[in-house]
Amino acid sequence: MNERNLSIEEFNELLQQWSGNTIRITKHELRDQDTVYMNLDHIDYSKDTRRMDDYEPMHALHLHGTGRTETDAHNVQPLPSTYYEIPLEDSTQYQFGENHFSLVTERGTYTIQLIHY
Repeated sequence: MNERNLSIEEFNELLQQWSGNTIRITKHELRDQDTVYMNLDHIDYSKDTRRMDDYEPMHALHLHGTGRTETDAHNVQPLPSTYYEIPLEDSTQYQFGENHFSLVTERGTYTIQLIHY
């Protein structure tokens, strides 16, 4: 795959264009992989300066919409909330390739792919 690095501003600008479409979010974290299929409504960001510990992100990307989640065991469940949260770090790498984004953090890699039906 041929990916190019993006600034957070470029990433946000490109991802905002996907609102109204169906996306697949794949999270690879340690030995865990989850997949979410979502009808993306809109995107926003949060900043939490009152974190209880370092596991809670200071910054997060919120992908709002409806959808379902699939675990390694192929267990399918509706999303537990109206948004999917991706923790962001100062060191997060934002990449874009043909029809997907990759966000690489210290915890794992998140891939956001546009789904064409």
